[in-house]
Amino acid sequence: MYVRIANALRGQIESGQLEPGQQLPTEHALGAEYEVARATVRQALTLLKNEGLIIPARPRGYFVRKIRRSIYRPQAEFRPRPHFAEMDQWMEEQAEDGREPSQTINVEIVNPPHEIANRLGLKPDEMTVVRRRIRYLDGEPFNANDSYFPLSLVSTSEIMVPHDIQRGANEVLAELGARQVRAIDEIEVRMPTPTEATQLDLGPGTPVAVIRSTGYTADDRPVRAVVTVLPGTKHVIVFERDRLDPDD
Repeated sequence: MYVRIANALRGQIESGQLEPGQQLPTEHALGAEYEVARATVRQALTLLKNEGLIIPARPRGYFVRKIRRSIYRPQAEFRPRPHFAEMDQWMEEQAEDGREPSQTINVEIVNPPHEIANRLGLKPDEMTVVRRRIRYLDGEPFNANDSYFPLSLVSTSEIMVPHDIQRGANEVLAELGARQVRAIDEIEVRMPTPTEATQLDLGPGTPVAVIRSTGYTADDRPVRAVVTVLPGTKHVIVFERDRLDPDD
């Protein structure tokens, strides 16, 4: 019965009969409608809460979650940089969409995880610099972004400083003789780790998309490895593709 109740409410949410921000019927009202105990109703509501469709606001009850997804464009990395020093590409796009972006940046020198070392072609004893960012929209954590660089390449550069680089890390790499000209993006969908769930304030049952990007120079040298974690309830990933000339 709790699955039946959840299916009915989910259908009302998906059809727009229950709109974002609208309060659901009370537990008592749902129990009377379906002739079940309140414990059964709570099971149904917990199921919808874990799916990210409703949120509790005690003591008032449950409300349909307002979901305004952010558009994430991996290809934007190679576009012209923003005009304002305090913003990166992602932040400017969100501001143009009427939202209030912000971020925290931390920089660490670390022995990289095995998969990062492999992507960057590093020897076992080589260290990396990682720039860790948590990005926020309207005060709510929206995604996490860790960018790894070989320490030997960037140790004297602005990449070592924990603030946004207005001209972009790619331009810094270019000044170091290591401009990125292409990147390989890999997307995995999974459940978050406990650390990711805490950083991004994720509720139970919220999946994440993980984009692993490796940037290469013109001579195919890997110089940057990025891991971006996007909560599934908050993002739409958009890729642009150009049709290749069949004669090429």
